[in-house]
Amino acid sequence: MKEMLSWVNGQVGAPVDVFERALQYGDGLFETIRIHRYGPEFLERHIRRLRAGCERLKFPVMDWGLLRRELKELAAEHDNAVLKLILSRRCAGRGYGPLSGQGVTRIASLQPLPEWTANPAHGGIRVRICDARLAVQPLLAGIKHLNRLEQVLARAEWDDPAIAEGFMLSDRDRLIEGTMSNVFMLAKRGLITPDLSTCGVAGVMRSVILDLARSLGIDTEIRSISLDEITAAGEVFVCNSLIGIWPVVAIDGVRSFDAGPITRQLQAALAECDKTGDGNWYSL
Repeated sequence: MKEMLSWVNGQVGAPVDVFERALQYGDGLFETIRIHRYGPEFLERHIRRLRAGCERLKFPVMDWGLLRRELKELAAEHDNAVLKLILSRRCAGRGYGPLSGQGVTRIASLQPLPEWTANPAHGGIRVRICDARLAVQPLLAGIKHLNRLEQVLARAEWDDPAIAEGFMLSDRDRLIEGTMSNVFMLAKRGLITPDLSTCGVAGVMRSVILDLARSLGIDTEIRSISLDEITAAGEVFVCNSLIGIWPVVAIDGVRSFDAGPITRQLQAALAECDKTGDGNWYSL
């Protein structure tokens, strides 16, 4: 596809009300889903995260069957694309307090899949440590809500095209995530990814990788990670639903890594796994 297409509540090109609470207060959620071979990848995992987010934000009841059908229909005519879905609590006058019975607005768009000419999945990427810190807020931790200003500020810290991602830390200097990705590292005891119980986004691809690793007999652990630990790791990689797995070959100004055998094993398993069925989503 060569252009962006949009739908609002299933209507092609319909306008978005400027009083939507997503615009007024960031009162909403979103998912970024890869479309491949005319279908949305890991759709059920994305829906599980959306449902958890709706429960956390106390959204009105959703028709999940309708949403599932709409997303499949949007994907059915496209081989490789990016589907972004926003759920907004519908506008209901001024004030922060949501009113009951207002419903949820579904805003969907399709865009071309980005092209990565340097083949980062094979050659790996350089990353940096961001100065911007993630605020601790357990009420919002894990879900993909619309307030991404911390990531916007972190991504604005560099314009070097050779650096593909930035690692974000908590206010206690614990590694949490990348600006657009989740992070894994290999240590002596197995594969470790940061605990996200206080801040950060629990990615769908993160859940996929945790399941794949366990199916391959690779020990996995979710826990707090210090900056010293990540710089001493044997292997490091980042992941999200669009990029899959990218090995980290350098943390700028700190050290270099190899794209090691566990990373390659997981990349191969991801390429071969079922991307259409049911699956877990891990909130922490």
